[in-house]
Amino acid sequence: MIHQLLKRYYGYDTFRPNQEAIIRHVMSGGDALVLMPTGGGKSLCYQIPALAMNGTAIVVSPLISLMKDQVETLRANGIAAEALNSNNDLTQDTVIRRWCASGELKLLYISPEKLLAEMDYLLQGISISLFAIDEAHCISQWGHDFRPEYTQLGVLRERFPKVPIMALTATADKITRNDIVRQLHLDGQPSFREFISSFDRPNLSLSVKRGYRSKEKLTFITNFIKARPLDTGIVYCLSRKSTEDVAEDLRRAGIKALPYHAALSAWERSQTQEQFKQDQVQVMCATVAFGMGIDKSNVRWVIHYNMPKSIESFYQEIGRAGRDGAPADTVLFYSLQDIVQLSEFAKQSGQKEVNMEKLRRMREYAESSVCRRRILLNYFGEQSDHDCGNCDVCQNPPQRFDGTRLCQMALSAMRRTGEQIRISTTIEIVKGIMSPEVKRRGYNQLKTFGVGNDITPNDWQDYLLQMLQMGLIEIAYDEGNRAKITPLGEEVLFGHRTIQLSVPDRSVKEAPRKPKPKLQLHIPVNTPYPIPSPLEDEKLFEALRQLRQTCAKEEGFPPYIVFSDKVLHAMAAFKPVTTEQFSNVSGVGEYKCKKYGARFVALIQKFT
Repeated sequence: MIHQLLKRYYGYDTFRPNQEAIIRHVMSGGDALVLMPTGGGKSLCYQIPALAMNGTAIVVSPLISLMKDQVETLRANGIAAEALNSNNDLTQDTVIRRWCASGELKLLYISPEKLLAEMDYLLQGISISLFAIDEAHCISQWGHDFRPEYTQLGVLRERFPKVPIMALTATADKITRNDIVRQLHLDGQPSFREFISSFDRPNLSLSVKRGYRSKEKLTFITNFIKARPLDTGIVYCLSRKSTEDVAEDLRRAGIKALPYHAALSAWERSQTQEQFKQDQVQVMCATVAFGMGIDKSNVRWVIHYNMPKSIESFYQEIGRAGRDGAPADTVLFYSLQDIVQLSEFAKQSGQKEVNMEKLRRMREYAESSVCRRRILLNYFGEQSDHDCGNCDVCQNPPQRFDGTRLCQMALSAMRRTGEQIRISTTIEIVKGIMSPEVKRRGYNQLKTFGVGNDITPNDWQDYLLQMLQMGLIEIAYDEGNRAKITPLGEEVLFGHRTIQLSVPDRSVKEAPRKPKPKLQLHIPVNTPYPIPSPLEDEKLFEALRQLRQTCAKEEGFPPYIVFSDKVLHAMAAFKPVTTEQFSNVSGVGEYKCKKYGARFVALIQKFT
């Protein structure tokens, strides 16, 4: 039965790893914590049981925009779904309540606040098949998007002891997972199971750019986007001002970009998000507040203008690219300034030790000279015995040289000033720059003044960052961010140890395009089907995109809800010329085949 539902409504022949086991467990009445990466198919884990079981599934979701997106997607597949939230008027609420009472509605999305308010009213008068708590990391104070309202959801187990509860999240370390289970009162339940899927997203390329200045970042980002004129993406920034500045700079370069941050009005945020969903804007320059509210499957790249505060945040944000499984690119910029600023945030957070440790692990990822994917997987408790081949370290291993003498220059400058200077002043001393600070302190009289004059300030910044990475120096954040020499640094300073440094990468050229995705299509033996072409017809793909845009506009849906990019790539490669063949394209369900098949097949026939 569940396989028939999967094919009928979603157009897939097989489940992804863990999905079927989770679905069968919940349908048998069991509780579950589901940990599955963004784009890994979490939604199916509660949507299929909702379709198969009697009653209405209650889905707790943190954002109205996220509810709207998921309800639109379900309706586009022919599934009865609604959202109960503050955007509804009285008439809408009344209709939704009637549908729930009659059992016609299979999924009802609701905020945690609304759920608690309806505990003694709507929820008592309807048949509930299951509770699904999406973005469950919001429950835990150790999670990266903690929301106090979520902590009250433990009452569900007490009030509805026979209704299965499943908590779902894409990013949660062991501490957060344990906290979710405890707060929902699922620990000790004999029917409870934890399902942890692989965190590997092999379709995402991983790249880090170290020590770039603002102008270099902008040049790289502009070249990167112009090499992908049809691809939408997100640039994540640490501050509101940065989102506006970067968006303005990109617009000057002829790129459609808009800023998104919490200081915008609710109307402005809604309009900006809607334009991005409808592919009317190519680039969203946003703070981390953006992204959780959409399931846009055709985001083809994510760039971090600054380093995130934790691997959980980073993984959640890059996960917004390539949700359809097709190749997508991720780029992370980071610098000493990011480390200093994020360390300040961590100190003031009220959870200093935990957040400093999370930042340290984020730095390990950014500063690594080994496969980055292995570091990510290891953080989430998953080991890989091979390099990924799809990160910058694997594809372009860093070039190294004996940097002992350069390190000694910088360390000597620090020692001769009594370790009372910052990184910036260290660079001024070794470069021989007569800054106000150097003059005022008389540092121009030091023996090390100007010894590294032949090296650019940018490269000195990079070398000092590497010295920080390798533990030769540390920054005393509680002493005005002064640089201190560690015992390992002492060994290098006095010639007892040599150090290899990496050659700085200052490339601002466009990033190389990824090869077309390898597409798989299940073709029943008794179905006549043209032999798949090894090369997709790019002109057909563009024509299919235009038809998708037309269909979306007619119905008021975002284009990716009609069909994902991955499904269009499959159509352009396999060129189905009958509705029967069209129905066998992975991702084309029965409902969509009836709705769109004739129009898409007619277009494909013109190209064949």
